Amino acid sequence: MLIKAIISSTLILFSVIDIPGSIPVMLTLRKQGVRINPLSATLISGLIMGLFLIFGTRILAIFGIESSSFAVAGGFVILLIGLELLLGITIFKDLALPGSNGNIVPIAFPLVAGAGTLTTILTLKAQFDLLSIALAIGFNLIIVFITLHSLEWLSQKVTDELLSSLRKIFGILLLAIGIQIIKSNF
Repeated sequence: MLIKAIISSTLILFSVIDIPGSIPVMLTLRKQGVRINPLSATLISGLIMGLFLIFGTRILAIFGIESSSFAVAGGFVILLIGLELLLGITIFKDLALPGSNGNIVPIAFPLVAGAGTLTTILTLKAQFDLLSIALAIGFNLIIVFITLHSLEWLSQKVTDELLSSLRKIFGILLLAIGIQIIKSNF
C-alpha cells in the first residue's frame, strides 16, 4: 500500500510540477543572463514544498485564505508566464535582469513549487500519508535537480528556432494550465 501511495503521489506531483514543460522558460532565462544554481533552486523548492506539506493549511488560515483562492492566484501567475512565452514579452521585469539570481523566483516559485504544486500537496494530504507525500516530493526534487543541472547541455543542443517553437507551444500549455486552475477553483 505504501509503494502504491508513493508512486501515485510522485506521478501526480510530476504532472503538476511539469519540469519538462518548464525547460523552455529556464532556457530563456539563461539566455537572458539569469543565473540558476541547480542545488540552491532544488533545495529552496524542497523547503517551500516541505513547509507547505506540514504547515500549508495553517499558513493559509492565518491569512484567511482558502486553498482555492491560493490556487486561483497561482493560476494567474502561470497564465502570465504563459503569455510571456507565447507573445515574447516581459511581464515580470525583475526576473529577466542579466546576472540576477533566478533560484527563488521564478524557478523555486512559481515554476517548481508554485500554487498548483502547493495546492496539490494539500489535496494529496487528504488521500495519502505524510511519508508517502514527502518521498514523492523527494523523488520529484531529484528530477528537478537533474533537469536544472542539465540546462547547460540542453542550451547547447537546443537551437534558437527550436527554443522559439517550444516557447510558443509551452506558452499555450501554460495558458491552458493557468485557465484550468482558475476555472476549477472558482
